[in-house]
Amino acid sequence: MAQTDKPEIYVSTDVETDGPIPGPYSLLSIGCAAYLPDKTLLGTFSANLETLPGASGHPRTMAWWETQKEAWAAHRKHTQPPEQAMRALLAWLHGLPGLPVFVGFPVTFDFMFVQWYLFNFTKSSPFRHSGIDLRTLAMALTNSNWQKTTKEFLPRRWFDPLPHTHVALDDALEQGAMFCNMLAELRQKNS
Repeated sequence: MAQTDKPEIYVSTDVETDGPIPGPYSLLSIGCAAYLPDKTLLGTFSANLETLPGASGHPRTMAWWETQKEAWAAHRKHTQPPEQAMRALLAWLHGLPGLPVFVGFPVTFDFMFVQWYLFNFTKSSPFRHSGIDLRTLAMALTNSNWQKTTKEFLPRRWFDPLPHTHVALDDALEQGAMFCNMLAELRQKNS
């Protein structure tokens, strides 16, 4: 089956980190929720990772984590080596019944960490070099500027009653449902 014949599986991904870029700073937790366009949840993946050798938390990020003690504690439980977590993620992605498409809010931050970790620890990524950014999609749907695409400005109809906890899987589920709602609205406008 050709790549274009495979159904697209939208993999809403959220990461929690201890700094702004991978390498000097670590990916602490990853959560993924795989959705069909109709908001059918196909499955989830989550892992808490050990920090990279020689890396340390960025002072500004760590100061923010001091205000999020419950979330910090949640993603420091049951940590595993990054290589183990990334191999498990890659196996999960390859097990999806279609072509995985990365979805992030914002895509640039989460994608940067996931790609770096996947290539560093598995030498591959099924995401290739692209992803869908919810803020860009919101900009197009609302005909607004970039500054008006943070969650406080977005239409409430896009939000399902799901928590945003700064626990990676919770946030991936929340933004994945939001993406499906936005996609449905986009398709309705274009039909």
